[in-house]
Amino acid sequence: MTTVPLLSIIIFLPLFGVGFLLFMRGDEAILARNARSVGLLTSLVTFFLSLLLVVSFDTKTSDYQFVEKVRWISSLNSYYHVGIDGISLLFVILSTFLTPLAILASWKSITRRVRDYMIAFLVLETMMIGMFCALDFILFYLFFEGVLIPMYLIIGIWGGVRRIYASLKFFLYTFLGSVLMLVAIVAIFFQTGGTSIEEATAYHFARDMQMWLWVAFFVSFAVKVPMWPVHTWLPDAHVEAPTAGSVLLAGVLLKMGGYGFLRFSLPIFPEASHYFAPLIFGLSIIAVIYTSLVALVQKDMKKLIAYSSIAHMGIVTFGTFTFLQEGVQGAVFQMISHGLVSAALFLCVGVIYDRLHTREIDRYGGLVERMPYYAFGFMVFTFASVGLPGTTGFVGEILILVAAFNINGFLALGIATGMVLGAAYALWLYRRVVFGALTKDDLKKMMDLTRIEKMVLAPLVAAIVIFGVYPQPLLDISDKSVARLLASYQRGITYAKAKESPSEVKISLFEISSEKPKKSFVETSKKDTI
Repeated sequence: MTTVPLLSIIIFLPLFGVGFLLFMRGDEAILARNARSVGLLTSLVTFFLSLLLVVSFDTKTSDYQFVEKVRWISSLNSYYHVGIDGISLLFVILSTFLTPLAILASWKSITRRVRDYMIAFLVLETMMIGMFCALDFILFYLFFEGVLIPMYLIIGIWGGVRRIYASLKFFLYTFLGSVLMLVAIVAIFFQTGGTSIEEATAYHFARDMQMWLWVAFFVSFAVKVPMWPVHTWLPDAHVEAPTAGSVLLAGVLLKMGGYGFLRFSLPIFPEASHYFAPLIFGLSIIAVIYTSLVALVQKDMKKLIAYSSIAHMGIVTFGTFTFLQEGVQGAVFQMISHGLVSAALFLCVGVIYDRLHTREIDRYGGLVERMPYYAFGFMVFTFASVGLPGTTGFVGEILILVAAFNINGFLALGIATGMVLGAAYALWLYRRVVFGALTKDDLKKMMDLTRIEKMVLAPLVAAIVIFGVYPQPLLDISDKSVARLLASYQRGITYAKAKESPSEVKISLFEISSEKPKKSFVETSKKDTI
């Protein structure tokens, strides 16, 4: 396996499908049918190949694996450099798992320009996988920004009535937010002499420079998450996007911001991350509580789920900046869980939208009498959204709550309040749509899940329940990588304190394990309690 460039094959295989689609010929009906088949087959092969990464992955080491490095731009000392650790592996699998489900969910709902639609999704898949594998800043930036183009087209061409407005808003917010990151990458190049992410992680930037670089990356990642108050593009994008577009937008694209915090903010800018942690806590708690209250008054199902995504990602950003093993690992697990659950909820909205062509909550009620399979699937996803034990939603949230209580009880109370509100709006939505009297004539004619819809929702039900009951495989994959990330953060903090007051430093840099730190800096420092 070491002689096969498996990672590059997985990254660029969807583009092979794109090339095949570009040369297809035939009348519109035949072209649409063949395009669907090629898109689904390409995404399925990509998924099964990505499972080889899991089978071959060594969970006992924190080092990057499946590494490929080839000189790319000599003048910038830049390389085509890809590799994965336990954190990025989970997001690669999430991307390859959701893409064929999104394509399958579009099997009958997308009837015009089907070939172009499949091309957009396959290009999007390459960009998503490549971003999680990139170990070079320029390569990361190209993939990070590359996702904007296919998603902009997916919303703008196959979206709803206000699709042009929503797609432009999505593009401008996320693109402008990333300009500062590009400036920061240029500054890192002049400071380190290269664009390697690994070299930048090992390099100690001056405190003042860390502050500016951290803010530049923060703006870009905060828009992608999105964090309050730069979240307003998300509800519009979700409402206007086709169902499959919402699946990948919520399931994968929102995780790019959280992944950026883990890959860059904590290990490369530890002093700045420590300094700005109270700001992140405040913004996260505001996001969790405020957007949950906003979700309670929504009349559109997609908007409600969109605001719930902002609230759940607020929990993720809080856990990330606790600098504790359980908090960071909980944040990683919560992102994977939210990717599955939010994708499933948007698919559930798409199922009934395809039948009645409305997302208004008041138009539904009593669906359990006509659609029992749908009601069961929707119930599992709702319970996972509120963090019921036995689902993936519980695992990530409990880990983050434990870390929050280790930091500050009042902060933990704020996060817990948002979780309670989350249960309120999720159960309220489920009750209004599924239960109650079946009085509307058009609802009495609705049919239960089709064979294709069962094929789409069943894997999500299985993943949410299996990893909710037994989460250890996912935790084992990310454990060493999270420990290495926190060790890098601790080394930076310890180095900074040694420069300020060497006599106060109790821990030698050589005594901090690169594999698994026993305590975070929050635990070891009494003077600098956050």
